[in-house]
Amino acid sequence: MKKGFTLVELLIVLAVIAALLSVATPLALNAVKSAKASQVAQNFKAIKSAVENWFNTETPNDTDISGLTLEKLKDAGYLSNVPGSFSLTAPNSGTNGVYNFTIEYTGGDVEAAKVQKNLPEVSDDLKLKFELQKWW
Repeated sequence: MKKGFTLVELLIVLAVIAALLSVATPLALNAVKSAKASQVAQNFKAIKSAVENWFNTETPNDTDISGLTLEKLKDAGYLSNVPGSFSLTAPNSGTNGVYNFTIEYTGGDVEAAKVQKNLPEVSDDLKLKFELQKWW
């Protein structure tokens, strides 16, 4: 009698492996999407914190605020790196000392609902709008 596996046994093993992969693959892809959304939410928080720290520390005038960019925040030491696909819109002037800022994610590879699970303030178009008050 010969030792080894028959063709039918090998096909059954391959079918079982294929069935397991068909179940595991969507779960893995969903985990990757959730991780990306979490990373985007963390970047929103880091940029917002950097803007708040810069605004409260540097005592800017209206001219300084309108020219604020992510690169300037990095150069000033408020951000460790500039995350890709993010942009910052700084106001030209404020009303009664209140300045409205907008951070936008333009990557397009993340669902807004997944980002909003981590950071509910983000809008459906992946923008985070917030205002800062000048007290001095």
